[in-house]
Amino acid sequence: MAFVETKNARFRYELEGPPSAPVLLFSNSLGTDLRMWEPQLTELKRNFRVLRYDARGQGQSTVSAGPYSIEQLAQDVIDLLDELRIQTASFCGLSMGGMVGMMLAKKFPERLQKIVLSNTAPKIGTADTWNTRIETVNASGMKAVADGILERWFTPVFRAGASPEFEATRQMLLETPPVGYVACAAAVRDMDQREGIAAIRVPTLVISGAHDPVTPPADGCFVAAKIPGAQYVELPAAHLSNIEAAGLFNEAIAEFLQA
Repeated sequence: MAFVETKNARFRYELEGPPSAPVLLFSNSLGTDLRMWEPQLTELKRNFRVLRYDARGQGQSTVSAGPYSIEQLAQDVIDLLDELRIQTASFCGLSMGGMVGMMLAKKFPERLQKIVLSNTAPKIGTADTWNTRIETVNASGMKAVADGILERWFTPVFRAGASPEFEATRQMLLETPPVGYVACAAAVRDMDQREGIAAIRVPTLVISGAHDPVTPPADGCFVAAKIPGAQYVELPAAHLSNIEAAGLFNEAIAEFLQA
Protein backbone atom coordinates (compact mmCIF):
# COMPACT_ATOMS: atom_id res chain seq x y z
CA MET A 1 0.00 0.00 0.00
CA ALA A 2 1.32 3.44 -0.94
CA PHE A 3 0.08 7.01 -0.75
CA VAL A 4 0.95 10.10 -2.72
CA GLU A 5 0.19 13.74 -1.97
CA THR A 6 -0.79 15.86 -4.95
CA LYS A 7 -1.45 19.60 -4.86
CA ASN A 8 -5.13 18.92 -4.14
CA ALA A 9 -5.51 15.58 -2.34
CA ARG A 10 -3.94 12.40 -0.96
CA PHE A 11 -4.37 9.21 -2.95
CA ARG A 12 -3.83 5.57 -2.17
CA TYR A 13 -2.30 3.73 -5.11
CA GLU A 14 -0.57 0.53 -6.14
CA LEU A 15 1.99 0.36 -8.96
CA GLU A 16 2.99 -3.17 -9.97
CA GLY A 17 4.66 -4.84 -12.91
CA PRO A 18 7.94 -4.52 -14.82
CA PRO A 19 9.41 -1.01 -14.36
CA SER A 20 10.18 -0.74 -18.07
CA ALA A 21 6.71 -1.86 -19.23
CA PRO A 22 4.08 0.58 -20.52
CA VAL A 23 1.79 1.93 -17.82
CA LEU A 24 -1.86 0.84 -17.66
CA LEU A 25 -3.98 2.92 -15.28
CA PHE A 26 -7.25 1.53 -13.87
CA SER A 27 -9.99 3.83 -12.57
CA ASN A 28 -12.70 2.40 -10.33
CA SER A 29 -16.47 2.63 -10.38
CA LEU A 30 -18.56 4.55 -7.87
CA GLY A 31 -18.70 2.69 -4.55
CA THR A 32 -15.49 0.67 -5.01
CA ASP A 33 -11.75 1.17 -4.70
CA LEU A 34 -8.57 -0.13 -6.31
CA ARG A 35 -9.35 -3.66 -5.09
CA MET A 36 -12.04 -4.02 -7.75
CA TRP A 37 -9.26 -4.60 -10.29
CA GLU A 38 -7.79 -7.65 -8.53
CA PRO A 39 -9.17 -9.97 -11.28
CA GLN A 40 -7.04 -8.07 -13.81
CA LEU A 41 -3.84 -7.77 -11.86
CA THR A 42 -2.13 -11.15 -12.23
CA GLU A 43 -2.69 -11.40 -15.96
CA LEU A 44 -1.99 -7.83 -16.99
CA LYS A 45 0.99 -6.99 -14.81
CA ARG A 46 3.03 -9.48 -16.83
CA ASN A 47 3.19 -7.04 -19.74
CA PHE A 48 2.13 -3.74 -18.18
CA ARG A 49 3.10 -1.60 -15.25
CA VAL A 50 -0.34 -1.59 -13.64
CA LEU A 51 -1.35 1.53 -11.73
CA ARG A 52 -4.46 1.35 -9.55
CA TYR A 53 -5.73 4.09 -7.26
CA ASP A 54 -8.65 5.00 -5.03
CA ALA A 55 -10.57 7.87 -6.57
CA ARG A 56 -11.22 10.95 -4.46
CA GLY A 57 -13.89 10.12 -1.89
CA GLN A 58 -13.44 6.35 -2.28
CA GLY A 59 -11.37 3.79 -0.39
CA GLN A 60 -8.53 5.40 1.53
CA SER A 61 -8.02 8.49 -0.60
CA THR A 62 -8.96 12.01 0.47
CA VAL A 63 -12.63 12.52 1.24
CA SER A 64 -12.91 16.24 0.56
CA ALA A 65 -16.10 18.28 0.70
CA GLY A 66 -18.45 17.65 -2.21
CA PRO A 67 -20.05 17.72 -4.60
CA TYR A 68 -17.30 16.65 -7.00
CA SER A 69 -17.28 16.91 -10.78
CA ILE A 70 -16.00 14.56 -13.46
CA GLU A 71 -13.60 17.33 -14.52
CA GLN A 72 -12.21 17.37 -10.98
CA LEU A 73 -11.81 13.60 -10.91
CA ALA A 74 -10.04 13.71 -14.29
CA GLN A 75 -7.66 16.39 -13.02
CA ASP A 76 -6.91 14.11 -10.06
CA VAL A 77 -5.67 11.48 -12.52
CA ILE A 78 -3.33 13.97 -14.19
CA ASP A 79 -2.06 15.14 -10.80
CA LEU A 80 -1.42 11.53 -9.79
CA LEU A 81 0.50 10.82 -12.99
CA ASP A 82 2.53 13.99 -12.50
CA GLU A 83 3.48 13.10 -8.93
CA LEU A 84 4.53 9.61 -10.04
CA ARG A 85 6.45 11.10 -13.00
CA ILE A 86 4.48 9.13 -15.56
CA GLN A 87 4.20 11.07 -18.80
CA THR A 88 1.80 8.81 -20.71
CA ALA A 89 -0.35 5.79 -19.93
CA SER A 90 -3.13 3.68 -21.30
CA PHE A 91 -6.34 3.99 -19.30
CA CYS A 92 -9.14 1.62 -18.36
CA GLY A 93 -12.14 2.96 -16.46
CA LEU A 94 -15.44 1.33 -15.55
CA SER A 95 -18.72 3.22 -15.03
CA MET A 96 -17.70 6.43 -13.21
CA GLY A 97 -14.11 5.60 -14.16
CA GLY A 98 -15.19 5.42 -17.79
CA MET A 99 -16.72 8.89 -17.54
CA VAL A 100 -13.37 10.08 -16.19
CA GLY A 101 -11.67 8.43 -19.16
CA MET A 102 -13.88 10.30 -21.62
CA MET A 103 -13.03 13.59 -19.96
CA LEU A 104 -9.30 12.79 -19.95
CA ALA A 105 -9.38 11.89 -23.64
CA LYS A 106 -11.02 15.23 -24.45
CA LYS A 107 -8.89 17.46 -22.22
CA PHE A 108 -5.54 15.65 -22.00
CA PRO A 109 -5.19 13.43 -25.10
CA GLU A 110 -1.42 13.87 -25.10
CA ARG A 111 -1.21 11.96 -21.80
CA LEU A 112 -3.05 8.89 -23.11
CA GLN A 113 -1.92 6.10 -25.41
CA LYS A 114 -5.18 4.12 -25.59
CA ILE A 115 -8.37 4.07 -23.52
CA VAL A 116 -10.82 1.35 -22.51
CA LEU A 117 -14.30 2.61 -21.58
CA SER A 118 -16.10 -0.21 -19.80
CA ASN A 119 -19.74 -0.43 -18.70
CA THR A 120 -20.15 3.31 -18.94
CA ALA A 121 -22.00 6.06 -20.74
CA PRO A 122 -21.57 9.79 -21.34
CA LYS A 123 -24.71 10.29 -19.23
CA ILE A 124 -25.76 7.75 -16.60
CA GLY A 125 -29.21 7.76 -15.04
CA THR A 126 -31.46 10.71 -14.24
CA ALA A 127 -31.10 13.52 -11.74
CA ASP A 128 -34.14 12.23 -9.82
CA THR A 129 -32.64 8.75 -9.50
CA TRP A 130 -29.31 10.07 -8.26
CA ASN A 131 -30.92 12.57 -5.89
CA THR A 132 -33.01 9.81 -4.32
CA ARG A 133 -29.93 7.66 -3.76
CA ILE A 134 -27.96 10.61 -2.39
CA GLU A 135 -30.76 11.36 0.08
CA THR A 136 -30.89 7.72 1.18
CA VAL A 137 -27.13 7.49 1.77
CA ASN A 138 -27.11 10.81 3.63
CA ALA A 139 -29.90 9.59 5.88
CA SER A 140 -29.04 5.93 6.38
CA GLY A 141 -25.53 5.16 5.10
CA MET A 142 -24.23 2.68 2.55
CA LYS A 143 -26.00 -0.35 4.01
CA ALA A 144 -29.35 1.12 2.96
CA VAL A 145 -28.45 1.02 -0.74
CA ALA A 146 -25.96 -1.85 -0.95
CA ASP A 147 -28.32 -4.71 -1.82
CA GLY A 148 -30.07 -2.74 -4.55
CA ILE A 149 -26.76 -1.71 -6.08
CA LEU A 150 -25.40 -5.27 -6.04
CA GLU A 151 -28.52 -6.49 -7.84
CA ARG A 152 -27.65 -4.18 -10.72
CA TRP A 153 -23.93 -4.88 -10.65
CA PHE A 154 -24.15 -8.67 -11.09
CA THR A 155 -26.50 -11.16 -12.77
CA PRO A 156 -28.71 -13.36 -10.55
CA VAL A 157 -26.61 -16.42 -11.39
CA PHE A 158 -23.38 -14.73 -10.32
CA ARG A 159 -24.95 -13.40 -7.12
CA ALA A 160 -26.33 -16.82 -6.25
CA GLY A 161 -22.85 -18.32 -6.48
CA ALA A 162 -21.70 -16.20 -3.52
CA SER A 163 -18.15 -16.22 -4.92
CA PRO A 164 -15.26 -14.64 -3.02
CA GLU A 165 -15.23 -11.90 -5.66
CA PHE A 166 -18.88 -11.09 -4.98
CA GLU A 167 -18.36 -10.96 -1.24
CA ALA A 168 -15.25 -8.78 -1.66
CA THR A 169 -17.23 -6.36 -3.82
CA ARG A 170 -20.01 -6.18 -1.23
CA GLN A 171 -17.44 -5.36 1.43
CA MET A 172 -15.88 -2.62 -0.72
CA LEU A 173 -19.30 -1.06 -1.21
CA LEU A 174 -20.14 -1.15 2.48
CA GLU A 175 -16.75 0.35 3.39
CA THR A 176 -17.11 3.28 1.00
CA PRO A 177 -17.23 6.56 2.95
CA PRO A 178 -20.82 7.84 2.65
CA VAL A 179 -19.67 11.45 2.25
CA GLY A 180 -17.35 10.47 -0.58
CA TYR A 181 -19.98 8.29 -2.22
CA VAL A 182 -22.48 11.14 -2.24
CA ALA A 183 -19.92 13.60 -3.61
CA CYS A 184 -18.97 11.22 -6.45
CA ALA A 185 -22.61 10.38 -7.14
CA ALA A 186 -23.22 14.08 -7.69
CA ALA A 187 -20.36 14.15 -10.21
CA VAL A 188 -21.97 11.31 -12.17
CA ARG A 189 -25.42 12.91 -11.89
CA ASP A 190 -24.21 16.23 -13.29
CA MET A 191 -22.16 14.94 -16.24
CA ASP A 192 -23.46 14.80 -19.80
CA GLN A 193 -20.78 14.18 -22.44
CA ARG A 194 -23.08 12.88 -25.18
CA GLU A 195 -21.98 15.51 -27.66
CA GLY A 196 -18.43 16.10 -26.46
CA ILE A 197 -17.13 12.55 -26.94
CA ALA A 198 -17.24 12.94 -30.71
CA ALA A 199 -14.06 15.01 -30.34
CA ILE A 200 -12.09 12.08 -28.86
CA ARG A 201 -9.23 10.94 -31.08
CA VAL A 202 -7.44 8.59 -28.66
CA PRO A 203 -7.71 4.92 -29.79
CA THR A 204 -10.69 3.54 -27.87
CA LEU A 205 -12.17 0.20 -26.89
CA VAL A 206 -15.74 0.20 -25.53
CA ILE A 207 -16.86 -2.77 -23.41
CA SER A 208 -20.50 -3.46 -22.48
CA GLY A 209 -22.18 -6.14 -20.42
CA ALA A 210 -24.98 -7.92 -22.25
CA HIS A 211 -27.04 -8.00 -19.03
CA ASP A 212 -26.08 -4.58 -17.66
CA PRO A 213 -29.15 -2.63 -16.43
CA VAL A 214 -27.09 0.42 -15.42
CA THR A 215 -25.33 1.15 -18.72
CA PRO A 216 -26.91 -1.32 -21.16
CA PRO A 217 -25.35 -2.32 -24.49
CA ALA A 218 -27.23 0.50 -26.25
CA ASP A 219 -25.14 2.98 -24.25
CA GLY A 220 -21.91 1.25 -25.22
CA CYS A 221 -22.93 1.17 -28.87
CA PHE A 222 -23.71 4.88 -28.69
CA VAL A 223 -20.24 5.64 -27.33
CA ALA A 224 -18.54 3.43 -29.91
CA ALA A 225 -20.49 5.09 -32.72
CA LYS A 226 -19.66 8.59 -31.52
CA ILE A 227 -15.90 8.12 -31.08
CA PRO A 228 -14.17 7.80 -34.46
CA GLY A 229 -12.61 4.38 -34.96
CA ALA A 230 -13.70 2.99 -31.60
CA GLN A 231 -13.90 -0.77 -31.20
CA TYR A 232 -16.77 -2.48 -29.37
CA VAL A 233 -16.94 -5.70 -27.32
CA GLU A 234 -19.94 -7.14 -25.47
CA LEU A 235 -19.41 -9.58 -22.61
CA PRO A 236 -21.80 -12.02 -20.84
CA ALA A 237 -22.05 -10.00 -17.65
CA ALA A 238 -23.96 -7.26 -15.86
CA HIS A 239 -22.39 -3.96 -14.74
CA LEU A 240 -19.06 -5.07 -13.22
CA SER A 241 -17.98 -7.07 -16.25
CA ASN A 242 -14.33 -6.98 -15.17
CA ILE A 243 -15.31 -9.22 -12.24
CA GLU A 244 -18.17 -11.31 -13.61
CA ALA A 245 -16.46 -12.04 -16.95
CA ALA A 246 -12.88 -11.46 -15.84
CA GLY A 247 -11.18 -13.85 -18.27
CA LEU A 248 -12.92 -12.45 -21.34
CA PHE A 249 -12.43 -8.91 -20.07
CA ASN A 250 -8.70 -9.45 -19.66
CA GLU A 251 -8.40 -10.99 -23.12
CA ALA A 252 -10.26 -8.11 -24.74
CA ILE A 253 -8.22 -5.33 -23.22
CA ALA A 254 -4.87 -7.14 -23.63
CA GLU A 255 -5.58 -7.72 -27.32
CA PHE A 256 -6.59 -4.09 -27.81
CA LEU A 257 -3.71 -2.55 -25.88
CA GLN A 258 -1.03 -4.76 -27.45
CA ALA A 259 -2.25 -4.43 -31.04
